[in-house]
Amino acid sequence: VQLQASGGGLVQPGGSLRLSCAASGFTVDEYAIGWFRQAPGKERVFVANISTDAGSTHYADFVMGRFTISRDNAKNTAYLQMNGLKSEDTARYFCAARVEKATPDWTLYPYWGHGTQVTVSS
Repeated sequence: VQLQASGGGLVQPGGSLRLSCAASGFTVDEYAIGWFRQAPGKERVFVANISTDAGSTHYADFVMGRFTISRDNAKNTAYLQMNGLKSEDTARYFCAARVEKATPDWTLYPYWGHGTQVTVSS
């Protein structure tokens, strides 16, 4: 089971990025997907999650209305579209997977990618 997050980079405030989370070694449609982020010196925090069939999504309050989580099970990939980026969104973003119901608790996800760095700066 492997997850590979990509799509991070340097972007100016107000800009957009789309992160991808590609799965290999398993069929992602059997797994809920979560996105989390961690800034230097801070704890890992929940950003968004999506159920196996994409019928249910949840977001952290600080990204509500700016970020959108989605998935394409045919491509074995999940996405995080990030618009209206702010400097405080700067962090390393991780995707994670679990067989059970999606949850914002990162400790309950057994499968993780290495993350992708997002830096928002002018």
